[in-house]
Amino acid sequence: MALEFLTVYWRDMLRFFRFRALLFSSLVQPALWMAFFGVAFTGTISQLGAPASAPPGALYVPYLTFMAAGIMALTTLFTSLFGGISLLFDKLWGLMREILASPMPRTHILIGISLSGMTKSFIQVMIIMLFGIVIGVRFFVGASLLHLAVSILGILLFVGVFSLGFLFMSATISMRMESPESLQAVITLLSLPLFFVSNALYPAEAFPPFLRVATAANPLTYVVTGIRYFAIGPDFYALGGHYIYSLMDVGSALLALVIFALVMFVVAYWTFEKAVVT
Repeated sequence: MALEFLTVYWRDMLRFFRFRALLFSSLVQPALWMAFFGVAFTGTISQLGAPASAPPGALYVPYLTFMAAGIMALTTLFTSLFGGISLLFDKLWGLMREILASPMPRTHILIGISLSGMTKSFIQVMIIMLFGIVIGVRFFVGASLLHLAVSILGILLFVGVFSLGFLFMSATISMRMESPESLQAVITLLSLPLFFVSNALYPAEAFPPFLRVATAANPLTYVVTGIRYFAIGPDFYALGGHYIYSLMDVGSALLALVIFALVMFVVAYWTFEKAVVT
């Protein structure tokens, strides 16, 4: 059959929902982080006297809203980087040998795991959006139902492409690792630079020139741009900065993510085709 990847997808989703501790932590932790860190830091910025007057025509955005878009992207990043760990466990438990020996094309394993990870990211992003609005995040201000639907679909498009790129990367790394500890070390090494050298939690315009170059090469920067465009709007003011996103800016950000995902898919495809599990 041509849809064997659905079996891999459904198996990984069942594992996600059956491990209650994993399910609870992956859904609740991002919301708690946004609630405690975001609310506390918003109050700190207010006490420090951050300007609250926006230029004419621009929407003033408090830090909680600015950060919420970044938290959605960061949650997707961490979920995607750990998405390949199920492949590592299958390899350690001897299941991967049986899967690779089956008539199913190896690319279907990769596609099934990646689509499962993308679905988890969608669930987390929707929960963060809903929880954020409850605690005061100013998303979709003045949006009609049609605009709201288009905005949510736009956010999911950016999150989906971004998630696939890092899921392909995670799958590649997992197939080359021999222990969960090794995978954890590599993911930590990758996630910290991606986390801090981005525009997720603070404006990248204040970075030194060499860090701005690194930020421009960071896929996290582009998914945050897309999320903010659809969730906040094309013209807003936050943390003393005036942000204006054109359709060309958003299209370029999406193109960068698509190229990243395609490159990671080629690398993962080559890794799976050459993989030998004993």
